[in-house]
Amino acid sequence: MRRIVRRLREAFRKVVARRRKKTHAKVSRIYSAAKTKPKVMMRKSVEVNVNESKFYIPPRVEEIKQPQPDYCELPSGYGQDRIVLQVRDPWWIHAYWEITEPTWRELRQRFPKEFSRGFKKILRVYDISNIIFTGGNANRFFDIEISAEANNWYIDTQEPGRSWCVDLGLLFEDGRFVTIVRSNTVATPPAGPSWITDEEWMIPQDIFTRLYGMGVGMGSSPLKLRELWLERLRNEFGSGAVSSLASPVIKKERLKDFQLVVNTELIIYGQTEPQARLTVGGQPIELRPDGSFSLRFFLPDGKQVIPVVAVSSDGEQAKSITPIIHKETK
Repeated sequence: MRRIVRRLREAFRKVVARRRKKTHAKVSRIYSAAKTKPKVMMRKSVEVNVNESKFYIPPRVEEIKQPQPDYCELPSGYGQDRIVLQVRDPWWIHAYWEITEPTWRELRQRFPKEFSRGFKKILRVYDISNIIFTGGNANRFFDIEISAEANNWYIDTQEPGRSWCVDLGLLFEDGRFVTIVRSNTVATPPAGPSWITDEEWMIPQDIFTRLYGMGVGMGSSPLKLRELWLERLRNEFGSGAVSSLASPVIKKERLKDFQLVVNTELIIYGQTEPQARLTVGGQPIELRPDGSFSLRFFLPDGKQVIPVVAVSSDGEQAKSITPIIHKETK
C-alpha cells in the first residue's frame, strides 16, 4: 500500500513539473516575441494568465477596516472667565458664562466672612439704551437670582427695542454687589415696524405708489398715500400690530390716565481720517469708509462731558474735541 502511495506522489510531482516547464517555456517565447510582435504578445499573455489561474491560489485578503469618523466632543469649559449675551427675540435675551476655579478661590480669599455667612449668585441686568455705559449710569437695572450650578439663563426683559448689558456677580447680606464678569452689549429689536424714516432709505414716489397704491382705496396721490400710510403705522404701533392697509384707520382708545412723556436725545457726528482710531467717551467707534461717524445717545438731566479723541494710524498725531452739554428738565 505504501509503495502505491509513493508511486502516485512521484507521478503527480512529475506532472506538475512538466506543466511548470511548459508554462515557463511559453512565457519566455512570449517575452522574446514582445519586442517585434506586441499584438501577439497581448493575446498569448491572456492565455498564459488563464492557464496560470488554474494553479494560482491568491493570498488571503485581510478584512479592510473602515476609517473611524474624526470627531471630538465640545469641552465643558475653556478656562476663561466670561459671560456672553445674545438676543432671542424682542423680549427675551440669553446669557451663558464660565467662571474658573482659580477665580472662585480668589473670591473666597477676598471675602472669607461673606462666604461663610452666605451669598446669592446674581445676574444684574442693565438697561443701557442710548447711553455710553460706564457701570453706574444705567437707565435702570433688575436682579435675577440664579442657582449655583447654572451656567446659562434666559432673561425676560419685558421691554422690546432696548439695549442691554448683564453683570454676573455675588450679592452679600449687607447689600453689596460684587461683579465677577460683565457681558457684551446687545440690542433687542422692536416689537413692530419702525415709524422712523431716514432719507437714506426713502422710497421714490413712483415705486411707493406701485408697491402700496394697488387696491388701497386712498386715492392716487403718492404724497397723500405716503402720509396716510406713515400715520397709520404711528397710530397702531403701540398696540403691537399693524392692521391691513385696506381697512379704515382705527383710532386708539382714549387712555384712562392722562399721560405725558418727554425724552431727549443727543446726536454726535463728525469726520476724521479713514485710517484713524476714534474714541467717544473712552469707547472705540468704527468709522465709515470715508472717515465719517454718527452716534445717538439718550440725554439725561445734568452735565454731560463727552470727549472725542482721534489718533492717526501711525500714532504720531492726536486731536481731541470735548462737547459739554447741560440739560435741565422742568
